[in-house]
Amino acid sequence: MTRRIDHWINGKPYQGADDQSGDVTDPATGRCVARVDFASGADVDIAVAAAAAAFPAWAATSLAKRTTIMFRFRELLNARAGELAAIITAEHGKVLSDAAGEVARGQEVVEFACGIPHLVKGSFTSSASTQVDVHSVREPLGPVAVIGPFNFPAMVPMWFFPLAIAAGNTVVLKPSEKVPTAAMWLAELWREAGLPDGVFNVVHGGSTTVDALLRHPDIQAVSFVGSTPVAKHVYTAGTAAGKRVQAFGGAKNHMVVLPDADLDLAADQAVNAGYGSAGERCMAISVCVAVGDCADALVDRIRERTVTLRTGDGRRDCDMGPLVTAASRDRVRSYVDAGVREGATLVVDGRGVEPDADGDGFFVGPTLFDHVTPDMSIYTDEIFGPVLCVVRVATHDEALALINSNPYGNGTAIFTNDGREARRFQSQVQVGMIGVNVPVPVPMAYYSFGGWKNSLFGDTHAHGSEGVHFFTRAKVVTSRWPDQTNAGLNLTFPQNA
Repeated sequence: MTRRIDHWINGKPYQGADDQSGDVTDPATGRCVARVDFASGADVDIAVAAAAAAFPAWAATSLAKRTTIMFRFRELLNARAGELAAIITAEHGKVLSDAAGEVARGQEVVEFACGIPHLVKGSFTSSASTQVDVHSVREPLGPVAVIGPFNFPAMVPMWFFPLAIAAGNTVVLKPSEKVPTAAMWLAELWREAGLPDGVFNVVHGGSTTVDALLRHPDIQAVSFVGSTPVAKHVYTAGTAAGKRVQAFGGAKNHMVVLPDADLDLAADQAVNAGYGSAGERCMAISVCVAVGDCADALVDRIRERTVTLRTGDGRRDCDMGPLVTAASRDRVRSYVDAGVREGATLVVDGRGVEPDADGDGFFVGPTLFDHVTPDMSIYTDEIFGPVLCVVRVATHDEALALINSNPYGNGTAIFTNDGREARRFQSQVQVGMIGVNVPVPVPMAYYSFGGWKNSLFGDTHAHGSEGVHFFTRAKVVTSRWPDQTNAGLNLTFPQNA
């Protein structure tokens, strides 16, 4: 019998009223392993109502108590991280070591959120004016929605909900319907940690569920990660409904290699950043920009490493797993076809890969193109697969101009041994996250994650100080305890004195 995945509302599984559902597949074998319920508008109403009912008591819970629960959640996750990694591999396909890394990076935000008493600490000024004191506090918003992508079913939601919950908000999480089990596992872990019912809820589904959350009057803020077209929709619809929105979109991340760089290091990191998680990362390197006369040597080194990679089931100690769905596989293959048709040099062809897997999984092997030009679709479009493109330019200035003219601005990297060139690059490049000899510059949790241009809609990044501010709002109190000296009528505008 096929496993059924319900919603999670008010501290327990909830079977939706709608009969709509979707397949959950094991991408390494192509087999359907579960059916997931899709939430109707009525189901979303019930989930939000649970979050709204739980909010007053949770917001009034002391910081000490909230922190205790956060620490319990952290310890439970540390002890059982392997379980969550196995769930991610089974539904997304990434290899187990990569899934374990995803869990660890999400746990960093949990640990950051354990410091919530300091993070929401206000300020106090005594005697700002005569016998007048001023102080500020940060307070939670209310029920908030988190809409997650398929490629990081644990880490990306954990960019948001630990801080939201620690700050006193309640959460409705809508994970990708392709990878729903991780969210349910996390919900059960929250219950075990002692989180009150209704503070963390999960609803599954597609665009109908998302739109119901965006329209709901009780949802105060929305955090989203996904493609740029959907991010635009979420931002437009959410802000039109009066909500705070941070919507993270797509990317086309460039890695610049200067002639003085260590080419062996650059080749290692291009392969790691281009093919990790089968390229299904918003921070993946999809374009390697070879500057000057280093291109031939760099491409040779990348090719030598690429052909050694083992593609297959992520549970079999392979280097790279499958794409998440058959549609994703077919889309990536179509881009490889287009690259050949448009005149790029196909150095390594992953279309005919023979994976180490059973069944009919969704595999495309690591693919390398050289002599790619900016007018080709493999350059202009976010492929979201294991396709690495090498673009050749003559100078550092040309590399900067190429990146800065791109509509995306998520992440970028430069490989060089010249500190002056590195400093010039990080100063002049128009991208939100920059790596110097670091190919995937995802910041630590106490810094904030987010790109520029079409990679982010909204003005607030994830986690770090910006994440705390997103899930709280400031209140400033000016107080004076009256005595006879300030009695009487005075209609003039108050003056500080």
